Amino acid sequence: MTSFLWLPDKSPGLHNNDTTLPTILRHCQQQGSVTERKQKTLDLLSSLADIVFFTDWIVTLEVVEGKMQQLSESVVIRSLKRFRDRFFPNRNEVVGDGDMTPETEESQPGLLDTLPVDLQFLIMNFLSPVDLCRLGATCRYWRAMVRDPVLWRYFLLRDMPHWPSIDHLTMPRLELLNMPLVNEEESLSDTEEAEEKRTELKCDYMSEYLKGCPSYRQQWLPSGAAYEVVTSFFQSLVRSSEPRYAMFGPGMEQLDVSIVTRLMYAPDVLPVSGTPHRQINGIGSGISYMFNNQHRFNILTLYSTNRADRERARLHQQSVSNKLFTFEGEDDSGYPICSPAPQVQQVCQVVDGFIYVANAEPGKIGGGMTEVAQIQAVLSSARDSKSRPLLVLSCVSREEAISTTSLQNGAHRNGARNRIPSVDMAKILGLPQLANPWMVQDTVAESLSGLLDGISWLLRCSGVKL
Repeated sequence: MTSFLWLPDKSPGLHNNDTTLPTILRHCQQQGSVTERKQKTLDLLSSLADIVFFTDWIVTLEVVEGKMQQLSESVVIRSLKRFRDRFFPNRNEVVGDGDMTPETEESQPGLLDTLPVDLQFLIMNFLSPVDLCRLGATCRYWRAMVRDPVLWRYFLLRDMPHWPSIDHLTMPRLELLNMPLVNEEESLSDTEEAEEKRTELKCDYMSEYLKGCPSYRQQWLPSGAAYEVVTSFFQSLVRSSEPRYAMFGPGMEQLDVSIVTRLMYAPDVLPVSGTPHRQINGIGSGISYMFNNQHRFNILTLYSTNRADRERARLHQQSVSNKLFTFEGEDDSGYPICSPAPQVQQVCQVVDGFIYVANAEPGKIGGGMTEVAQIQAVLSSARDSKSRPLLVLSCVSREEAISTTSLQNGAHRNGARNRIPSVDMAKILGLPQLANPWMVQDTVAESLSGLLDGISWLLRCSGVKL
């Protein structure tokens, strides 16, 4: 994320196109003594004071529009100030150039260390998760500051609604977000400090954020060894049966743009490679596609009812009688119990995984508990049910007016997204309670953006070497 800042006329040597934060800091450290460089940095960054309040207003606006309780920046700044005053009380003291000795110069705080805490927090807002971790590796002070639990709770609440994907390994523990915060205005006794330390260890928001953030996950994807390349080459010479997946869900029928139709006529995304001869009574053989022009896979499409009923229900915003499942009643907790129709059970026995197309348009998701019951019924009918992967395509009809890069970096924070976030979709569908591997991937039916990422994950879960 690159943000351009307005600077006053008192910053000579900086051009209009040099007003990014890293350029400012490099410019401040090029000339003058230690004291002059620190004073120059303070003078330049003092012009950002109003931006802190402006950004705080933006976050407050998101609090009103969002569903989850957010943290204002003032709460995080108070937490950082309290931590700094308690453990680094002399951090803002600067030794003059005349009093410098080799020993004091070595222990002298760095240039960023002496900035006010609110400006330090503003700088951390401009950094990516990877850069924050690198900042924490520079010295003991920043290692402690970047691990502040309130800071990462703020980042988690701010960025989590904009993550384009989440899975069974990276899903944050949402119950941690309900833990109470320590009141920053109160002084803590030794007993309270010990209790606070135990709470911070229990609520490791930094680990939860780094575990789920897509941009951080991509930094640490394992790279294949050289022998794996040779193995993959020989495996490609051996013809293997293509994996088969059953696709179902309300997102196939309720959206204005049919993702199934777009998939059939998008050779630039997933070319159609043919129709297999394996037939299933009442279902058909499905359609085979080619991933990366190398890996074939088959999709069996399961619709809830006939085409005329589906179109009528879509136009009138009505629900249809789902012929794929039979309602068996409710359990002791009042949750619905469903069983698949016989032809659906036959499909579940032969497929290698499932693709559930969810309607992610706000206000369109229907009976959440009914969808949970249908997903559980399908998974329980499969052979080796716990090993069958479930890909949830959290689908909307059309693209938003923002870029995919902004979504992955969490930079689109000035307004609510016009879709249900992937983390919320996972919670609505009860995915964290499943024993199966699962993934929620934001997808757009019109452009099929996000689809290839989901298919790639699904093929890997099926043992395909990509």
